[in-house]
Amino acid sequence: MNIDEIIQADIKSSLTKSGILLFLAGFLIFMGIITCEIFYKAPYNTHDSYISELATESSSGREIQQTSAIIFNSTMIITGIMVLIAAFFVQRVFKKYISTIPLALLGLGLSGVGIFPGNVVPWHLVFALMIFVFGGVAAITSYKIVNTPLRYLFAIFGIVALTFLFFNKFFSRQIGAGGAERWLFYPIVFWLTGMGTYLLGIKDGHKNML
Repeated sequence: MNIDEIIQADIKSSLTKSGILLFLAGFLIFMGIITCEIFYKAPYNTHDSYISELATESSSGREIQQTSAIIFNSTMIITGIMVLIAAFFVQRVFKKYISTIPLALLGLGLSGVGIFPGNVVPWHLVFALMIFVFGGVAAITSYKIVNTPLRYLFAIFGIVALTFLFFNKFFSRQIGAGGAERWLFYPIVFWLTGMGTYLLGIKDGHKNML
C-alpha cells in the first residue's frame, strides 16, 4: 500500500467513525428524551416544561426524579463525548476549524448539561447556552463541508435554532417555554443525525469531494 492509498484509507475510516458517532448521538438524544418523559412521574408537559426538568425539577426543594435523571444525564454525557470525538475525526478529514470548533463546543455543552443538572446553577445554564449557540453555529458552518442541497438545509436548521434562541421570549409567549426550547434544540439534534448520515454517505466517494 503506497502513501496515497494509506491517506485515502485513513480519510475513509475517519468519515465512517465521525458519521456513525454523529448519527448515533442525535438518535440517542432524541430517544433518551422520549424515554425520560415516559419515566418522569411529576406533572410534565411539552408546552410549559423545559427539557432539562427531566433530570431534576426546576423548582428548588422538590424531589429529583431518579430514573429519568439517570437516563437524561448519562445520555447527555455520553452523546457529548461522542460529538467531541466525531469533531476530531471531521477535522482530520476536512481541516475546517470554522466547522469543527463549534461542533466540539456543542459536544462539550452536551456533556456539561449532563454533569451539571438543571438545579446546579449557573453551570447548567452556561453549558445549555453552549449547546444552543454552538449547535446552531455548527449547523450553519457545516455549509463549508457539505454539498448542495444539504448545505442549505443544514444552514436553515441552524438559523431556526438561533432564531428561537434570540427571540425566545417572543416564541415562549406563543408556544410556551417548553415548546420554544424544543424548536430551539431539536433542529440541532436532527442536524446531528443528518450530518452523520451525510458523512457515511460520502465515505466511498471522498476523492471527488475533498
